[in-house]
Amino acid sequence: MLCNFGGFVPLSTVDWRGRSVAVIFFRGCPARCFYCHNPAIATGIDQHPIATILDHVREARPFISGVVISGGEATAQPDALMQLCRECRELGLATGIHTNGMFPETVHRLIDRDLIDHIALDLKTTWDRYPAMTGMDPGPVQATLARCIDAYQSGYLKECEAVTTLFRGYEADVQTIATCLPDDLPYVVQQGVCRRIRPLTAAEIEQAVAPLTRSVLIRTRQAGQYEYHRTLVTDHDIRNS
Repeated sequence: MLCNFGGFVPLSTVDWRGRSVAVIFFRGCPARCFYCHNPAIATGIDQHPIATILDHVREARPFISGVVISGGEATAQPDALMQLCRECRELGLATGIHTNGMFPETVHRLIDRDLIDHIALDLKTTWDRYPAMTGMDPGPVQATLARCIDAYQSGYLKECEAVTTLFRGYEADVQTIATCLPDDLPYVVQQGVCRRIRPLTAAEIEQAVAPLTRSVLIRTRQAGQYEYHRTLVTDHDIRNS
C-alpha cells in the first residue's frame, strides 16, 4: 500500500506528553489555515510504500514507545493510516494522531477497531468562524469531537485532548470553545506563531483562560507545557486574609 508521505521525525519528546515518539507526516490537507506550520506538505503528491515508512519506525524503535501520525491531515488517507496504526501496534508501540477532525469516519474506524491510543483534536476557532479561518464547514469537526468525547468518557479511547492554537485578537475564542468540552477532557491552549502577528505571552494566555472554571494546559515555546487553573478568591477568603 502507498501513502502520500510528508516526512519522518525519528524522535520527539513534545508531540505526545509523557512519551518519546516517532512522528510520521502525511501529505495533503483540505483546510487552508493562515497560520499552517507545515504548508509545504499541505498539497502535492509524494507516494511512498507503507513498508518503507515502517522501516524508519523499526530503526527508531529502540528509542521510542509510540508513534504519532500528523500532517497535513493523516485522516484524509484512511486505508494507509489504518494499516500503519495496525502494524505499529504489532511492533509494541502506542499509536496517536494529530487531526483537524475533518474526516470523522476515519476517526470512528480507528476507535471502533481499537487501533488508536491518543487523539489530539484541533479546535481551531468558534464554529461560526470555521469557514473564514479554514475554508471548511465545521460540521465534520463537531462530529469528530462528539465521537472522541464519547469514546474517551466510556474508556474506549485511552487519551484524548482538544487543542486550540491561540492568536492575538482571538483570545475570547477559548471561552466559547470550552463550552463544547466536558471538564474531564484535557484542553490545551497553545501559543500561535505567525510572522504577521505578535505571539501571545504565557501571561496573556493565562489571562485569556482565567474566566474558565476548569483547568487548562498552556503550551508556549518559551515555557513549554504546564497546567493552569485559576484560583478563585471568595469574599470569605478576603475577610480571613
